[in-house]
Amino acid sequence: MYVCICHAVTDTDIVSAVENGACDLSSLAERLGAGTGCGTCQEFTQQLIDNTLASNLAEKLGYAA
Repeated sequence: MYVCICHAVTDTDIVSAVENGACDLSSLAERLGAGTGCGTCQEFTQQLIDNTLASNLAEKLGYAA
């Protein structure tokens, strides 16, 4: 699904960027441009970042996500 319409960034793009090192809105904006247009996607983008980081941590610690 599209999260950032201004820059055509999808949830899959965001998850992939986080899995490849983007760990906050600033680094994600630098890589994908998400959140740098009208800004309405920033809250949901941050939620996706947080959820992906938490899921990756749980996986590394051996917890089922």
